[in-house]
Amino acid sequence: MGISGANMHDSLGLEPLVRGIPPIRSRRGPRRRRPGKLHADKGYDYDHLRRWLRKRGIRHRIARKGIESSQRLGRHRWVVERTVSWLAGCRRLHRRYERKAEHFLAFVGIAAALICHRRLTK
Repeated sequence: MGISGANMHDSLGLEPLVRGIPPIRSRRGPRRRRPGKLHADKGYDYDHLRRWLRKRGIRHRIARKGIESSQRLGRHRWVVERTVSWLAGCRRLHRRYERKAEHFLAFVGIAAALICHRRLTK
């Protein structure tokens, strides 16, 4: 999870977010160091991002501006939108009151842990 300024374009946060993904444990073989595939909407439709992902061996599915609809990403995008709406349900996260980004990110982590706990105890 990552945070950025409200007036920052989404495409500028893609590279640091992908670089910050920790190694993923697997039952067999070596740990995965990067995701296998990335789904993104039209806000990430830039050639330099496509090249950057290709260079790292990450397959991408990015909707193209003016050519295709974002509706085809619906089932993948729905998971992200649903999670963001769950986080927005926490009053502390609805507006940012903390001055330091580390404090806000800690509250986001606590909220994510509470959401997971609620989902698992159902």
